[in-house]
Parts: sequence; C-alpha cells; structure tokens
Amino acid sequence: MRVYISVDMEGVAGVVHESQTDPTNPACAAEYARFRRFMTAEANAAIEGALAAGATKIVVNDSHWFMRNLLAEEVHEAAELLSGDPKPQSMVEGIDGGFDAALFIGYHARAGTRHAILDHTYADRIHEVRLTGRPVGELGINAALAGVYGVPVVLVSGDSALAAEARDLLGDHVVAVVVKQAVSRHGARSVAPVVACRMIRDAVAQALRQKHPPFLVHPPITVEVDFALTIHADMAELCPGAMRAGGRTVAFTHQDYCEVFRAWRAMLNLSAVV
Repeated sequence: MRVYISVDMEGVAGVVHESQTDPTNPACAAEYARFRRFMTAEANAAIEGALAAGATKIVVNDSHWFMRNLLAEEVHEAAELLSGDPKPQSMVEGIDGGFDAALFIGYHARAGTRHAILDHTYADRIHEVRLTGRPVGELGINAALAGVYGVPVVLVSGDSALAAEARDLLGDHVVAVVVKQAVSRHGARSVAPVVACRMIRDAVAQALRQKHPPFLVHPPITVEVDFALTIHADMAELCPGAMRAGGRTVAFTHQDYCEVFRAWRAMLNLSAVV
C-alpha cells in the first residue's frame, strides 16, 4: 500500500494565530520554531499509523507557506520528504505517483468559515473559490486533483470546522480527526500535542484499512475565483483561457481538472503581482 501525506500547519493542535505559523517575520521566529516541531510530530504520527496499516511506501509533502517547515532530521525514516517551492501541484505535488490513499494532516477550513482557526484558501486575497458552483477550500481543490489519479482522501485532521467541511464534501466515510474546537479565528480549545499525535496515529491505522471512493468533479469543470480587490482580478485575468465573470471574479472552464488546477495556480500567482 502506497500512502501520500500532505501536511499543512494551521490545523495542528495548539495553533491559533499567524505568529505561530509565519516563517517570514523575525518577531515570530521563536513561536514558529516551536510549532513547526508540533507539525513534524503530527506528520510522524500519520506515518506511524500508515506503517501500522501495512504501508510499504510513504511520501510526505510539506504543504505550508514556502513548504520548508517540516524538520527533515526529525521526519520518520520510513517516509520520503517532499519540500520546497514552487511545486506545479503545490500542496499535492506528486499525487500522480500511483498512491492508494491520501491523508491531509493539519488542514484548515476554507476562507469565510465561521469559528475556524486561520480560515483561508491558499492566500488571504482569495475570498472564495467555487468548483462548478460549489464553494471549496484547500481541502476540496486538492482532493479533486487527487481524485483525477484515483486517490481517495481517507483522513483529514484539523479543527472542528475543517472536519465539518470534510464530511460535507467527501461524505461520512472520511475519517476526520478533530484536534481542536475553534471558537473564533484566533481562539480554540485544543487537545495536548501528544494526545493529538496519538489520535492521528490510531485514526490513520483505522482509516487505511477501510475502502474509500476518490472525490471526483465531473466535466465540464469551471473554477470561479472571487478576489479581495479588482486589481487582483485584473492580473488573474491574464491567465490564458481565463474569463472575467465579475468585478472581482475570474473563471476558467475545461474538461480536464488537471488543466483547471493549472489555471487556478496561475491565477493565484498572477494575482499576487500587484
């Protein structure tokens, strides 16, 4: 069994604020250093759970910010670490490698979700993303690309809002590990990091022993992106094949979700050039 693990940071136990996840601000260095260890520990817990379920190949993709957060020297030796940026497939780089299942660890709810820790969708300039009319966050965008390659997302971990989003999107069969109950964007009641790791390890071992269908978006597929400012949409509209659908909205339609995902990445990156 080949297992793919995508690890973000906002959904890690104990994380409630950007200062704990920001690798760019020197004032946050101490907090960030602490919480990247918690992130690494949760990744290792997922690896251990996968090994317990019989995994023979494990790849861990560092999926937060510049994607250089997981401590390489502390990652379980049974896994390969995929880190660095840019990656064409971003948070699910390498998902086309013949995997049997995917785990999304430390994920968070989509932008605009009430009572969700650090809710966003890839970047704060994104207000909403819709796939064929359905609002999605990073979970949905990434799960759809995994689905193209027949890889089901069998488990997610994060806060209570992320768990609700996963069940709504992927169905009740997905295993959702809730490591914290969000009370606001910057407030949550969290289990201890060691407890979170135990929960993740046990749940992964259980989830990988069950059958799960991949998440599929049927063609034609349209991605619509609502930006914070019209200038963001001005730039995103430069993506070949993109269409301006509103003052702050840019859309792209294709039969192949791989092309839709490429266009989404292009629009996201172009919108940053302002």
